[in-house]
Amino acid sequence: MMLPLKVVDGLTLGAPHRSLLMPAAVVRDSYRRSRRLPRFFYVVESWEIALQTMLTPHFALWEFMDVDLYEPLPLRTYPRYVPCAVTALAAHLEVFRLAVGQPVKIAANGAYRSPSHARSAIGSTHAWGTAANIFRIGDEFVDDREKVERYAALATSLLPAMRARPYGDLPGGDDDHLHLDIGHVTALPVDAPPEE
Repeated sequence: MMLPLKVVDGLTLGAPHRSLLMPAAVVRDSYRRSRRLPRFFYVVESWEIALQTMLTPHFALWEFMDVDLYEPLPLRTYPRYVPCAVTALAAHLEVFRLAVGQPVKIAANGAYRSPSHARSAIGSTHAWGTAANIFRIGDEFVDDREKVERYAALATSLLPAMRARPYGDLPGGDDDHLHLDIGHVTALPVDAPPEE
């Protein structure tokens, strides 16, 4: 079931959330290019709403916001805030899921991570809600070069915006998942509050 989600301008949030989410702040990506962080977020009032809200026929909102203890405490309590572009990522992953014909599992803490996450680069596409780390497809763990490269080739052939991190591109070379992203996308839904 798709529950309606309220959209909030991150610049109107209280100081603790504004300082951690950094709405509309300009940061550097891994290539030192300037990127503007998301300003508009979906408000997720409870874990139950995250569980019940289907973004696509096969992906629920909770899968994109399951975080670990490296996320600051205020961002682990409800209400929670998820960048609006997460719906674009879900749509891309739905196309991928239909192509593989099997469930696609996002790793815990493998989708949206705030720019304040202690173990994530501030300019990572995860901070836009537009990246996902896939650890399993059907019954197969995607944890070696052959599987990562096979599924990366398929994913990137489906849609022009889909990108995959090359195998071996992680520090330490510890690739045990497929990283897919659609870039530093921000979204402004039609029902978003006016920009001030």
